[in-house]
Amino acid sequence: MRPRPVLIALVLALSACATDGPRTVTDTARPHAVGEGSAVSVSWGDPAQFAELRYSQNRRLAAQGDWVVELADYMQERLAKAVPAGERVDVEILDIQRAGEYEWLRSQTDDVRVLRDVYPPRMTLQFSRKDADGNVISEGERKISDLAYLQSPPPFSSSDSLRYEKRMIDSWIRREF
Repeated sequence: MRPRPVLIALVLALSACATDGPRTVTDTARPHAVGEGSAVSVSWGDPAQFAELRYSQNRRLAAQGDWVVELADYMQERLAKAVPAGERVDVEILDIQRAGEYEWLRSQTDDVRVLRDVYPPRMTLQFSRKDADGNVISEGERKISDLAYLQSPPPFSSSDSLRYEKRMIDSWIRREF
């Protein structure tokens, strides 16, 4: 085996990883809607304007990942199951504040999301629900939250980093639809 081709392949693979960097919710190339053209669509504006990023004590970590898309996908999927056939629902996420916070006072653990009662998940959204003829059944802006998120039984998989937000979404869907 010749070491030179293996070394070149390794260098190319590592350089590709280095240029990608961590994905963030504020990447402009990211989608800002899911379910377009289907019975349920969920869209959102610039995640940099969400409370999760504006008020975070560690904006770099708060921006990492796909959490906006994951929550929108989850909401779209759950709404599609809850809405009767023929109806259409359009949701726009206006703001998100995830459960927990990065606490800067804990310098050794500033990369750990701390869950406390004072950091509940919150979301502001605007929605429109229409029947098969396009008549509005209901619409409006909702501010949803789960203030007792730590007192309730553990939701879903305890390893799901968005478990509290997903439970909050499920609760809203049960109440609204």
